Amino acid sequence: MPNGAPTKITQGTPTKGGIGESTLRPDGILKVTGEFAYASDMWHEDMLWGQILRSTVAHAEIVSIDTSEALAIPGVHAVLTYDDLPADVKHYGLEIQDTPVLAHGKVRHHGEPVAVIAADHPETARRAAAKIKVDYRELPVITDEASATAPDALLVHENRTDSHIGHVAHPNIVHRQPIVRGDVTEAAKKADVVVAGDYTFGMQDQAFLGPESGLAVPEEDGGVHLYVATQWLHSDLRQIAPVLGLPEDKVRMTLSGVGGAFGGREDLSMQIHACLLALRTGRPVKIVYNRFESFFGHVHRHPARLHYEHGATKDGKLTHVKCRIVLDGGAYASASPAVVGNAASLGIGPYAVDDVEIEAVALYTNNPPCGAMRGFGAVQACFAYEAQMDKVADRLGMDRVEFRQLNAMEQGTVMPTGQRVDSPAPVAELLRRVKAMPMPPERQWESSEGADVRQLPGGLSNTTHGEGVVRGVGYAVGIKNVGFSEGFDDYSTAKVRMEVVGGRPVATVHTAMAEVGQGGVTVHAQIARTELGVAQVTIHPADTQVGSAGSTSASRQTYVTGGAVKNACELVRERVLELGRRRFGTYHPAWATAELLLEGGKVVTDGGEVLADLVDVLEGEAVEVEAEWRHRPTEPFDLRTGQGNGHVQYSFAAHRAVVEVDTELGLVKVVELACAQDVGKALNPLSVVGQIQGGTTQGLGIAVMEEIIVDPRTAKVRNPSFTDYLIPTILDTPTIPVDVLELADDHAPYGLRGVGEAPTLSSTPAVLAAIRDATGLELNRTPVRPEHLTGTA
Repeated sequence: MPNGAPTKITQGTPTKGGIGESTLRPDGILKVTGEFAYASDMWHEDMLWGQILRSTVAHAEIVSIDTSEALAIPGVHAVLTYDDLPADVKHYGLEIQDTPVLAHGKVRHHGEPVAVIAADHPETARRAAAKIKVDYRELPVITDEASATAPDALLVHENRTDSHIGHVAHPNIVHRQPIVRGDVTEAAKKADVVVAGDYTFGMQDQAFLGPESGLAVPEEDGGVHLYVATQWLHSDLRQIAPVLGLPEDKVRMTLSGVGGAFGGREDLSMQIHACLLALRTGRPVKIVYNRFESFFGHVHRHPARLHYEHGATKDGKLTHVKCRIVLDGGAYASASPAVVGNAASLGIGPYAVDDVEIEAVALYTNNPPCGAMRGFGAVQACFAYEAQMDKVADRLGMDRVEFRQLNAMEQGTVMPTGQRVDSPAPVAELLRRVKAMPMPPERQWESSEGADVRQLPGGLSNTTHGEGVVRGVGYAVGIKNVGFSEGFDDYSTAKVRMEVVGGRPVATVHTAMAEVGQGGVTVHAQIARTELGVAQVTIHPADTQVGSAGSTSASRQTYVTGGAVKNACELVRERVLELGRRRFGTYHPAWATAELLLEGGKVVTDGGEVLADLVDVLEGEAVEVEAEWRHRPTEPFDLRTGQGNGHVQYSFAAHRAVVEVDTELGLVKVVELACAQDVGKALNPLSVVGQIQGGTTQGLGIAVMEEIIVDPRTAKVRNPSFTDYLIPTILDTPTIPVDVLELADDHAPYGLRGVGEAPTLSSTPAVLAAIRDATGLELNRTPVRPEHLTGTA
């Protein structure tokens, strides 16, 4: 095992607690003190370093590749191109296998991998990459809908054969999902007010702090063991093994420390490249991206252009919504089809509207590939439909929050897809709660405690002194699906073992869940304590030696893998009870008491006769169960009408943003982002609040600063660094008070509702609404920059 490989995490009395308690993270102290081992920290004796050569152009034919000078450098052990790949399968992908392991024939985006190198030192590997000569014949770039769908447009993928091709108008459209319900034309005749708007949403990066990294170790049986930072071990395995020409049981995978993900690790990055080099050289190979490479090595959030039309009667009831959403998927499909499905099915927001006409498409272009990111299609739609709700309310002369509450969906509402919402949908209540929260003090820089320049927009740069600062307040609410949708077989697996160690019962929980910072390891221990009554729970490192846990995405892990852990614990409990019945008999007084307490999930938290009996039962014998858990089934959306029960569960969050804007300099300070969210059941309240605050902050980022800039002439990325791609720091992050509502979903384990994504939706439009309130500007694009506020854009 390599140095820095994951070890079991045992949670004993310092973090004891069951469901509903705020237990501490077992990895928290290690992370804040810098002692936690991330994937980039791993080390192995006799290890080589891998390096990737990436294309310097966005669209070009590859005329030739000359690797001779690179191979001649001392210390270089291997240089591989497409022609060196060992198996017949040379492409991979989440849904559509359109991504080449290494570019072949042509490159389709700036930074595409062309060759990989293994050397005995990372600097040697980098020098070798620089010596590879690639002759490109550049081609025109496709960067938007007009260039992608023109009659004479070049095809990004010339030989496309995937199943989506049959229902799109042009091969450069990855996927199209219409949703039609009712009759928009007739409904529009009843509208007293019709408001239309066009919106632009920028390309956002997941900006995780831990870059892509992993270590591939060749095994004696001809296989390989990959230690990697990822979001879905078994999905990686499914894509990696065919390219290596190996059966899946010879590709073993273990999760290493993950420094954030947010969707950017759902797709493969360095996994196949490290394994190929390890198998070719017969030595362990480590690959760690630098920050520049990381911007090219993972997908981003789809930029979008959105057109919306809303109609309403004079008393404020929505008559119809019509919209078209165009998502730029970049050079490869990644998760674009699913993102299209989400954008379309959630495209009108958490509102009850009978007559709806929606079209969502994703394009193939030569821009960077885009795929999963927190909120997954619903974020872009929420930005636009919430701006529209403000505009309609203003045209009607209504309060913006009251207008939303009047049209808010609730339990029993029928979605545009025809699916009836069968769990709590407290949209109006969340808006009421967030509006009722206390407002932050005004002009804080003039407080009685003395002037504080940090309270001003741009104050730390000494540019603002308060003369032109105006406060604005904005509201927004959003809806996000939980779990994988559209007929996907979304399940998870857990293995739970109960035994006596050192005279005390201990439970071990083993899943393939990727812990990426969301706190699943804490929740799994809480579930085991609640269901088994043990104080001490060990969390086994995640790997592929247990069944799939699915992806750590779609706000699904606590719901689905938590459900699997609960199911496995219940089965273990039944077997322990059966052992007790066989040993003590049905009517043994002590064991009858133990049985009742076990079934209530409250036994073995201290000593006593019951504990002694349980230890006697388990002494020398372990009970272990591996169990799956599936949520209720979904179905694909009809490709003509969009009808279908496509989603498992919905989550809702509402935000109120308070901003202060220097209208002369175009500087914005977000003072507060208050949030109210329904979580069904807070399994770990501390973790729930952390998720809401984290998601809110990412929404703030895309509102006022985050955007990958792509040159429209060359399709090259212009800002691949944290110097030029800005993310919120502690100085940008406002106060984020959170009001947690718990209305149980009877279909979910413990009544819980997925938490992580919903706050990312509504925080962005709330901030934009507040800036509009302060400035009176329309502001139909995000992020907002100073030049948009001063009229110099």
